[in-house]
Amino acid sequence: MMSCPPLRRLMPLLLTGLLLSGCTPTEDKPAKARTPVSAQALQAVMPAFDQQWAMHKLWEDGLAEVATYDAERVVYKKKRLFEYTQITVKEEFNQQFNVKTDDYKRDDLFPVMKINQFCNIQTDQYPYHYLTSLFFRRDQPVSLFKMSSSSQEWCGNTFKSIIDDGVNFEMWFHSYWDGQGDNNRDLRRDIILEDALPYTLRALRFDQKPSFNLTVLDLQQTNKATPPVYYQARLTTAEAPAADAAEPAWRVALALAPGKESVYWFAKKYPNILLRQATWDGRMLRLKSVRRYAYWPK
Repeated sequence: MMSCPPLRRLMPLLLTGLLLSGCTPTEDKPAKARTPVSAQALQAVMPAFDQQWAMHKLWEDGLAEVATYDAERVVYKKKRLFEYTQITVKEEFNQQFNVKTDDYKRDDLFPVMKINQFCNIQTDQYPYHYLTSLFFRRDQPVSLFKMSSSSQEWCGNTFKSIIDDGVNFEMWFHSYWDGQGDNNRDLRRDIILEDALPYTLRALRFDQKPSFNLTVLDLQQTNKATPPVYYQARLTTAEAPAADAAEPAWRVALALAPGKESVYWFAKKYPNILLRQATWDGRMLRLKSVRRYAYWPK
């Protein structure tokens, strides 16, 4: 009885047959359609911001600004008290990997500002951990360059990233929620992230008391990866009453939609740190301490 030849000996014949029949072993998937979203609306608000805000020599000392807040957030329909930390620091990125470089002799370096937002929220069931990292080119405090946000709790992990691909903001997400597993979507590019407001609004030309319209992408520091919500918001700036803050401050109100107003208080003195925050959905921040130090191990 004749034995069958091993598969590895048949593969060249199979491939030849496929090619002669006009077929190929695999077919390239069609490229995803790109729908450019104009950033013109975002450009229109640029005059209200000091594009050189982060170029101050303060950020050249090699240290990070670490601001700690007493915080509140509603989780499982109850107000939770916790500590919230926001870290702001200058870093050198390399273009090859779009991350902080280890080699400062490279010729593709460029400076960014990194803003890390971290909290640990205890609930009756289990703790929630959130970490959001926002990156802006140092001379562009309004236009997002890169973002990642992750949450961990006993039900699972969720991770989201946003990258400016030159056409749109592209979001990739990985979630444990049904219908929100592993996927990606395009986002509008003419937006300011709600997560970024505690940094971006520091660059306002406060003395001009700016008032303007802007498009805001809803909060991404969550454990879900639901479709984006865009708010056509109205921003107004005024001097804060003395009773509102522990030091002279500016009050920035953001009307996202009817019944949804968030308010931010920033110190008048540079670097205009966020002193207080009260958002429409019950998230509250009040500055507890701020210091400059190298939190990374030597």
